[in-house]
Amino acid sequence: MAYVISDACVSCGTCAAECPNEAINEGAEHFEIDPSKCVDCGSCASVCPTEAISAGE
Repeated sequence: MAYVISDACVSCGTCAAECPNEAINEGAEHFEIDPSKCVDCGSCASVCPTEAISAGE
């Protein structure tokens, strides 16, 4: 299951820069992860300063 970004995201872009598959892009309200590109590596979650990224269900 792909990682997801919650509303706690402050759109800093740290996660997008860390993603090896360019699966993270700026959305309407905050950054979003494209589940078709996410490989569940967790590198985005490890650098998120607000802990807004978690494993999807």
